[in-house]
Amino acid sequence: QVQLVESGGGLVQAGGSLRLSCALAGQTFSSYAMGWFRQIPGKEREFVAAISRSGSTTAYADSVKGRFTISRDNAKNTVYLQMNSLKPEDTAVYYCAARIATYSIGIYREKYLYNYWGQGTQVTVSS
Repeated sequence: QVQLVESGGGLVQAGGSLRLSCALAGQTFSSYAMGWFRQIPGKEREFVAAISRSGSTTAYADSVKGRFTISRDNAKNTVYLQMNSLKPEDTAVYYCAARIATYSIGIYREKYLYNYWGQGTQVTVSS
């Protein structure tokens, strides 16, 4: 059974930074491709960033490209989302997600491709 636990959310002023963490327990972390998604009440959960099993491949939504960085530490079973130059429109609940990946460089942008989800962490950016 895979468990994902996010941390690092909070309240920050526009232009500030936050780093989200997501720890995976219960399985071999390096077997999983990881992703970050976010959701505003009443809207669909949207893709933010993804990283391959090996960490060698990443992808970003256009809205966060150049501001957010996804990374992983397979020794610590943790994926990170470094968020810089935050904007009020980045306010959302952020979720990490995991899926078994056959290929070490595979990344996944679609939420339906992920098998496991964390409980979410709130990020609020004030103007």
